[in-house]
Amino acid sequence: MAMFQRIGSVLRTSAPARITSVCGHHCWWSNVEMGPPDAILGVTEAFKRDANPKKMNLGAGAYRDDAGKPYVLPSVRKAEEKIVGQKLDKEYLGITGLPAFFKAAADLAFLPDSDVIKEKRNVTVQTISGTGSLRVGANFLAKYLDAKTVWLPTPSWGNHTPIFKHAGLDVKAYRYYDSGTCGFDSAGALEDLSKIPENNIVLFHACAHNPTGVDPSFEDWQKMAEICKQRNLLPYFDMAYQGFASGDTDRDAKAMRYFVSEGHNILLSQSFAKNMGLYGERVGAFTIVCADEEEAKRVESQVKIIIRPMYSNPPLHGARIASTIMGDADLRAQWLLEVKSMADRIISMRTQLANNLKKEGSTHNWQHITDQIGMFCFTGLKPEQVEKLTNDFSVYLTKDGRISVAGVSSANVEYLAHAMHQVTK
Repeated sequence: MAMFQRIGSVLRTSAPARITSVCGHHCWWSNVEMGPPDAILGVTEAFKRDANPKKMNLGAGAYRDDAGKPYVLPSVRKAEEKIVGQKLDKEYLGITGLPAFFKAAADLAFLPDSDVIKEKRNVTVQTISGTGSLRVGANFLAKYLDAKTVWLPTPSWGNHTPIFKHAGLDVKAYRYYDSGTCGFDSAGALEDLSKIPENNIVLFHACAHNPTGVDPSFEDWQKMAEICKQRNLLPYFDMAYQGFASGDTDRDAKAMRYFVSEGHNILLSQSFAKNMGLYGERVGAFTIVCADEEEAKRVESQVKIIIRPMYSNPPLHGARIASTIMGDADLRAQWLLEVKSMADRIISMRTQLANNLKKEGSTHNWQHITDQIGMFCFTGLKPEQVEKLTNDFSVYLTKDGRISVAGVSSANVEYLAHAMHQVTK
């Protein structure tokens, strides 16, 4: 009996130690803090909870038709039908992706008869949309460039900073947006660029700057190209909206192509999410322009080494859709008309919004709404006005006053103008 009492005593005294040990195994992440909610997703979640039938979601950056519905391009539907009819396999792609796609992507960006393409100086690979493209580029820069600093416009797309920082690069800013004019801060940008240390990286939005919708004039682009040449800065273009901004793929690539024509061996990230409506397919491309074909081969070998442990190879279906559209003369012509119609609808909504604000009797200058371009518009609304717009009118947007013009339609543009007028009196 005494023996059993001693065993029981040992079990009782040792139990807390075992519990602590088990808790240690089950509490690995007790020090993990709750992260802040995503700014855009938070807007969408609040919108969904609102019961107001007139509510508007102007936060999400996805195209909607004039009925407010997601839009699948007819050319995309036709390309899918063509692909299904071919009964192709679902084998892995190579590390660099689908050749027909990344060759077409490079041609769309630089033009087939450009020196870059003819001289085979481009390393172009398929990536997981624009985000994945930027990350591949960031990792390459972190590994092979001595200067580890990327300069972003102020403001820039919210994902730019974490993408580059997570790759181990430092991030700094140059002036870009003038809140006084809701336009481009030409003097500030040129001054800041001229002071950036040599061999640093400068990120440019090729067109339809996100989040402001403000693009430099071509004269400003020329000046910035010259400064980059003088300071030996490496231009990195993020081109997420080619064709979707103005409705013209050549016009939207003009600034980037000018830099190349001036001898800049740029980096380029492309996305086909917006201009083909392939949001969930994650179709993108990454390009490095090199000095010659031999350098391009060496660079490509290292880009493949970076991609392999990151995601091995990119997804297949979306690349097939994009390459089928760009590789078929009829589908390509149809797509170009469709992307222009999307751009034209957004441009029309800008005009209608500005006109309706005037009809409301607003004395503010709203010209920046039509001067800006692309999916997003920096309205100039202050945080307290944004809050009132949401609370009183169920119009949801980000706190900085940015709206997605794609969320505006002929059915709600008058209501939006009325609401904006009421909060800006």
